[in-house]
Amino acid sequence: MITTQGMSRIWMIFDPRRVLVAQGIFLFSVAVLIHFVLLSSEKYNWLVEFDAPPQDYQQALPPTRS
Repeated sequence: MITTQGMSRIWMIFDPRRVLVAQGIFLFSVAVLIHFVLLSSEKYNWLVEFDAPPQDYQQALPPTRS
């Protein structure tokens, strides 16, 4: 049986402020890493301008009127 007295002893070893700050920095680093990985892929890069259609679709479009 797990008691709460045994679980609270872990905070006697580790300072909760340092643990939470380190965990926050780690999770922020993982989030930034995931976003940069997505930005480096062609499919999920949301910063690319979408003005010009891809070359495959360019041939299927009707000619533009000036």
